[in-house]
Amino acid sequence: MQMHEIIRKPLITEKNAALQAEGKYAFEVDKRANKLQVKQAVEAGFKVTVTGVNVVSMRGKAKRMGRRMVQTPNWKKAVVTLKAGDKIDLFENVQ
Repeated sequence: MQMHEIIRKPLITEKNAALQAEGKYAFEVDKRANKLQVKQAVEAGFKVTVTGVNVVSMRGKAKRMGRRMVQTPNWKKAVVTLKAGDKIDLFENVQ
């Protein structure tokens, strides 16, 4: 898999914004990706040094669409810890 296939999108939430102060960044990743592939994709894509990767399989939620209950797809989340001093500029330069 290529880097753009492994990392789908960054997860921007209040909880993840607090983690960014500690040098941790959260991404939605492909369900088939493992920790090593996530580490290599982040290092290649953002030119940083990764010290740790935690991966969580997130379960889809039940949603109501009219009279029907549907299930959103399951997905995988990766929390990447960077070397001290490294950072990823996701939305810092937006005005």
